[in-house]
Amino acid sequence: MSLTEARFHDLVDATQQALEDIFDESDLDIDLESSAGVLTVKFDNGSQVIFSRQEPLRQLWLAARSGGFHFDYDEESERWMCDKSEEQLGEMLERIVFEQADIKLEFEGL
Repeated sequence: MSLTEARFHDLVDATQQALEDIFDESDLDIDLESSAGVLTVKFDNGSQVIFSRQEPLRQLWLAARSGGFHFDYDEESERWMCDKSEEQLGEMLERIVFEQADIKLEFEGL
């Protein structure tokens, strides 16, 4: 069953807020920018990750140095899952943040 537009926006908003909270609580020297449904995380080494909502597809997209990834929300697991690798968003983020910024963060619950 496809997500309704309202549920999709609620899920993306909650996910982006959770991401902001995780990065804020990490005490890392990073810049967070949130505008028009796009969350950009800029690390002190100049690399960044960008989260954006793709409303027509009901997907959350992640752009990173290693590529672009598309996530569908899985109602059963209540997690965003990569549409290609089936990796959970939180697991992928742990790897990507470590690869890009040499920082270990936990994104449990995403």
